[in-house]
Amino acid sequence: MHTSALVLFSGGQDSTTCLALALSKYERVETIAFDYRQRHSVELEARLRVLEQIKLQFPQWAHKLGEDHLLDLGVLGQVSETSLTRDVAFKMESSGLPNTFVPGRNLLFLTLAAALAYRRDLQVMVTGVCETDFSGYPDCRDDTMKAMQLALSLGMDKRFLIETPLMWIDKADTWALAASLGGPPLVDLIIEHTHTCYLGDRVHRQAWGYGCGECPACDLRAKGYDRWIAATE
Repeated sequence: MHTSALVLFSGGQDSTTCLALALSKYERVETIAFDYRQRHSVELEARLRVLEQIKLQFPQWAHKLGEDHLLDLGVLGQVSETSLTRDVAFKMESSGLPNTFVPGRNLLFLTLAAALAYRRDLQVMVTGVCETDFSGYPDCRDDTMKAMQLALSLGMDKRFLIETPLMWIDKADTWALAASLGGPPLVDLIIEHTHTCYLGDRVHRQAWGYGCGECPACDLRAKGYDRWIAATE
């Protein structure tokens, strides 16, 4: 039986929902994030506020929340000519993928997370990748996650479980999941403190939270929020 987990925690809506789910399931939960020189690096500050608020607002989870880890992954920014790591406009590439796709990002994240989980004796890695509401990123697919789970387990001779609770649900369902886990307080926490906007906008307050309201991440979050609200009325 699994009792411990490492959550890949960026401080966004998806990873915060995954963190809440992990805290509801496991006795010991740690978090990990990566500084890869992303344009929306404000998320690295937002995630600390989210962790603080979870401890303050959810005493039933606070004692389970263990160490937080931030790894410097600047090399990823050096090899990535994408709109997430360079000041360029969002667009679709000839490959059919948006230029927000950072090649190898999730593969590298999971490899480093597994190395940390190995050292910290954490059994499960939880990540918010999704094949339902996503931009076509190949490293978010279920097949990729299963292949990574096998490769990491074999390569480290330790049986890892990669848990992807959002894989088959859309953004409206993600809002609903958060509500089921932590009620209105968790939904409010996600709105006020999490960060999704690719442009790092923490000035404009929308019904669903802070963001420019125009980038792909904001658009996805906003439409999911609207569908969830409509379903609850």
